[in-house]
Amino acid sequence: MRQYSPDLTPPWKKPQPVPEVPAEPGLVVEEPGTGFCGAVIRCEAGTVTLEDRFGKHRVFPLEPRGFLLEGRPVTLVRPAAAPARPARTASGSVAVPGARARVARAGRIYVEGRHDAELVEKVWGDDLRIEGVVVEYLEGVDHLPSIVADFAPGPDARLGILVDHLVPGSKEWRIAESVTSEHALVVGHPYIDIWEAVKPAALGIAAWPAVPRGQDWKTGVCRALGWPSDNTGAVWQAILKRVGSYKDLEPELLGRVEELIDFVTGGGA
Repeated sequence: MRQYSPDLTPPWKKPQPVPEVPAEPGLVVEEPGTGFCGAVIRCEAGTVTLEDRFGKHRVFPLEPRGFLLEGRPVTLVRPAAAPARPARTASGSVAVPGARARVARAGRIYVEGRHDAELVEKVWGDDLRIEGVVVEYLEGVDHLPSIVADFAPGPDARLGILVDHLVPGSKEWRIAESVTSEHALVVGHPYIDIWEAVKPAALGIAAWPAVPRGQDWKTGVCRALGWPSDNTGAVWQAILKRVGSYKDLEPELLGRVEELIDFVTGGGA
């Protein structure tokens, strides 16, 4: 039979409760067993790391009454976790956890080529799915008038179009002007190709090289940078992998895409 043994320790000899103090970075405490005094630099599960004035680090367990703060015993505890910041999509928008893709709108966004579509999907894909906007590519702008005519944009089916290197007076500019209407918006970015809208720093290069007029731009870029010029598709996939978010893209492209999304989503459900 188990016997009960009463605690006969006098109250004045029992350890008194001590305050619990969050081990916030910068808090200076002393470990009495070793005399080590230092500032908290990190607090992990069950341990705290201190740094003394000479830069020396020591790791100690988080034990009750394990430290002195201004000469008085305290129990260090892990700081409360900071409130989580809202998650962001690659475009910088606030993410909506658990949001389901909306049924596709009648409206569409057209971009000039496959690479343009892949870049827009990577950065704005989450936003576009929530808004129900589908992105398709044209493979050039020569057939844009017939595509727009077949689409027949209207108040509940707006059409947004992104065009490369839209220069006033050019053939592309004249085509864009011919199809622009109240329900069809054509915008252009200043880059020769969508590759150029990726910031050079994201790719570890100083700048996009100048390519002589009359030479295929992608091929010329690859040759100048020592990239394989016989497979620009593979080069593009390598570039795309280096794009993590809107921060890796030039602002001139960001503004145009956001303008198109606002236009297409602003004309009805």
